[in-house]
This record gives sequence, structure tokens and C-alpha cells, in this order.
Amino acid sequence: MKILDWYILKRYLVTFFFTLLILIPIAIAIDISEKIDKFINHNLSFYQVVDEYYSNFIIYYANTFMPLALFIAVILFTSKLSNNTEIIAINNAKISFTRFLYPYFIGATLVTLMALIMNHFVVPNSSKERKKFENTYFKQKNYQEKYVKNFSLQLTDSTYIFIQNFDTKSNSGFNFSTELYDGLKLKTKLVADNINWHPKDSTFKLLNWKLRKIYPNDDIIFQGNKLDTIFAFTPKDLIYKSALAQEMPSDELGAFIDLSKKRGIKNLNAYYVEFYKRTSLPIASYILTIIAVALSFRKRRGGTGLNLAIGIAIMFVYVFLMKIAEVLGAVAGVNSLLYVWFPNIIFGCLAIYLYFNARK
Repeated sequence: MKILDWYILKRYLVTFFFTLLILIPIAIAIDISEKIDKFINHNLSFYQVVDEYYSNFIIYYANTFMPLALFIAVILFTSKLSNNTEIIAINNAKISFTRFLYPYFIGATLVTLMALIMNHFVVPNSSKERKKFENTYFKQKNYQEKYVKNFSLQLTDSTYIFIQNFDTKSNSGFNFSTELYDGLKLKTKLVADNINWHPKDSTFKLLNWKLRKIYPNDDIIFQGNKLDTIFAFTPKDLIYKSALAQEMPSDELGAFIDLSKKRGIKNLNAYYVEFYKRTSLPIASYILTIIAVALSFRKRRGGTGLNLAIGIAIMFVYVFLMKIAEVLGAVAGVNSLLYVWFPNIIFGCLAIYLYFNARK
């Protein structure tokens, strides 16, 4: 790399981290103003708040603000290069726009690799600890999180379970049944008025149960008051919501999706959206870098302020499209991969247009 490449790469990374360090304290200050009364009411120590909550809060919001910080940073220091006529000197040295982007792409690659590691492994574990703290001190259990109604689950290719109602807090439910099939033929059916989960020994206790075994010529029915047994699921498997996906590292999330597909869960798009988003957002670093450089490469009337205003407007549209795509991508029956990557496709086309326009 030449001296110019090192100079631009250094400015790229320094401005990016500086912008990120400005945004994070703002988020912390706003969050403290909203939660200070809760910290005081629960008599939480300063160390406990910082160690259990804000250390994970910083990781989450640093990752969230990363695209915005990158975009603003590139516009700021590239506009400064242009206003200081440094880019004119670069053009006079016969350095093409494509060659000028070389150190930018090195910087974008470093940011992308960091974002991929954080999105797939660091942030999910951090989110789990942060939400655990929030649920303990800030929130009350939601009814929808506590109760599961009319739930069905495929445990194997031939085994299915049905539960009319289950309380995940007390680990108890009623109107439970499980069916075992041989192809399309029902072989056995076990029903119980009540089902209780015992986490200590990972067993279920069935109350007022009845077992029906079906043979070619007749059926045999067994029944009793209590039955301790084991099933290939736990109460955690009954809860399906996108918040759980945010707390799973990507390897665990991928395994969870595969297992859920085998169990016959019909709509897993909320989990696919979270899984695909962890890659699409870091890759956007390249797209946002090209757009930011192309916008601020030329010196224009209005200077850095105008470039920054245009950049923030574009970033607002990108974030808006991204949120819309996440909501639509979680709807059953749609292609989640296409929806998650849709903002990158649209802004990728914009980046290509601006790139060729800047080359002129």
C-alpha cells in the first residue's frame, strides 16, 4: 500500500470509531434518564448496573449504530478531503476514482468482518444477559410469554403432541395428547387431563391419563391416575417468538431452525429474518461506503453540511426500508431471504449508479 492508501485508511477507521464513540454516550444518557428511577427503586449498585446491564447495552447499540457511524464517518472525512482540495491533487496525479476507493474497501472489509463476528456470536450472548436483567428489574411477565394455547409439535417423523394450554411459569398444562403413526395409520394415542414438567429430572408427570393401542382386529386401552414419562421436548420448545432468536448465536439458531422444521413448525420466518439479517447488514458496509464516497467526492456549494444532510436522508430511507423488510419477511409464506436483502439490492443499484457517475 502507498502512503496515500495508509492515510485514507487511517482517517477512515479513526473517524468511524470516533463517530461511534459519540453516538454510544448519547444512547446511554437517554437510557439512564428513562431508567434511573428503576435503578434507585431496586437499590441496584453502580457496579451491578454497569457490569450486568450497560456493558451489554454498549455492545448491542455499538453494533446497531455501526452502519450509521460508518456512513457519517465516510461523508465527514471525504468531504474534508474535498474541501481541502486534497482530492483535486489526487485527480491531478492521475489516480482514478476506482483506485481511490481501494483503501475505502480495505476499511469496509475490516468493519464488515468485525460486524459479522459481533452479529453472529457476540451480540446474541450479550442480548441474552441484557434481556435477563431487563426482565428481572424492568418488566413484568407478559401474558403471551407465560401461556401457550392450542400448541402442536412434531417430535419425530411419526410422533406428534398437542397441548390445549400450558403455563411456562408453573410448568403445567392441561388437555395433553400424543400420537404415534406408522405411515398414515395411527398406532397409539396417549391423552391426559394434566401435564407437569419437572426440570430437576427432566420428566413429565401425566394425571388422569389414558393410553389407546390400535391393532388390526381390536384396540386395547390402559388408564391410570399418574404416569411419569419422558418426551423429546421441554417447555422452552413451546415458546416461539423472534426475541428468542436474538438471544441465540448463529450456530445455535441454525440448529434450532433445522429442528423446528423437522418438528413441523409451519412459520419460522421470524427466525430466518434474524438469521439472514446478521449477514446482510454487515455486507451493507461496502454499499454505504460507495454511496458516501460518491456523494462527497466532489466539492460542492454547501460543503460538508449539505453532504451530511443528504447522507442522513439516504440513511433514514435505508433504515426505513430495512425495518419494513423485516416485518414483511416475517410473514408466513414469503421468501425471507429476498425481503431481508431487498434494501441492499435497492441501495446496491444506487451505489452502482453513483459509482459510474462519479467516475465521469
